[in-house]
Amino acid sequence: MNREAIRELEKAQQKKKVPQFKVGDTVRVSNKIKEGNRERTQVFEGVVIKRQGGGAKETFTVRKRSSGIGVEKTWPLHSPNVEDIQVIRSGKVRRAKLNYLRALSGKKAKVKERIGIYGKAAQAEEIVEEVVEEVIEETAAEAPAAEEAVEAPAEEKAAE
Repeated sequence: MNREAIRELEKAQQKKKVPQFKVGDTVRVSNKIKEGNRERTQVFEGVVIKRQGGGAKETFTVRKRSSGIGVEKTWPLHSPNVEDIQVIRSGKVRRAKLNYLRALSGKKAKVKERIGIYGKAAQAEEIVEEVVEEVIEETAAEAPAAEEAVEAPAEEKAAE
């Protein structure tokens, strides 16, 4: 019983829409930062070197090179401070964790790009979801107008 309650609590804390990305993908993470009473968004772009955990506790680590120094940041996937995760390019890797990139520099630290349907599949799914949502909104907006148009002729026939 306690496990079920914990699962329900974790499920309530998870984000509804999480972008699909894998280890090796180059992503742009928009992160909310609070400085005193101000709030701003900071963007961090790099290669996803690992994803850990599952459920509400899942985290991912992104690595980039800045001025010749490697910088890594780890975020909880479902954190409210992570505003957006954009997949810039899809990487072709055969490992679950890319810790070996830490020792490499320059061109050797690059990840090959996955070309074809595999690389664009995540982006295509997001576009399809957006289009479906737009169509649903449009039909919902048109539905009351259509109901009024159907009711109007019925009222005219009743008056005759």
